[in-house]
Amino acid sequence: MKIGYVRVSTLEQNTMRQEIAMEKLGVTELFIDKISGKNTDRPELKRLLNFVRKGDTVIVESISRFARNTKDLLELIEILKSKDVEFVSEKEKIDTTTPTGKFMLTIFGAVAELERDYILQRQREGIEIAKNEGKYKGRKRIEKSNLNTLLNKVRNGEITATKAINILKISKSTFYRRLNEQ
Repeated sequence: MKIGYVRVSTLEQNTMRQEIAMEKLGVTELFIDKISGKNTDRPELKRLLNFVRKGDTVIVESISRFARNTKDLLELIEILKSKDVEFVSEKEKIDTTTPTGKFMLTIFGAVAELERDYILQRQREGIEIAKNEGKYKGRKRIEKSNLNTLLNKVRNGEITATKAINILKISKSTFYRRLNEQ
């Protein structure tokens, strides 16, 4: 069975181009994630790994859609290999049933990882420039009208921090940061 995996980084991005490519390749089962590829904690990827059986072939449009770092890529390929499942990347023309394909997979995996590192570096540089120009101030501070009252109650032992967090509907880190600021 030919099984396709499609991934885009955000919910807003369109998967149609990859889906059309999968259809042309004769994929009979398709798994689609709309989440970052920075790690393997992706719901549809997990479903795919549980779904595949001996003799199946997993097909992706490009390696960067499957994994963004070499370690994750090689671990995923090892999982597929342990299930006697082949892997094909259409863009890079990689087929893991051959020694050359395995070698090329490692090279392209390293390139995908480098690409992700470059993206993160450019993002950090852009944020730094924006900060220096006063255009970037980070996330807006959460303001709750009853925050100070609840912080005082926690300090006085009248309620627990957990209860205050639940009432305020804020994260633990935000709560404790605000507690420490006072």
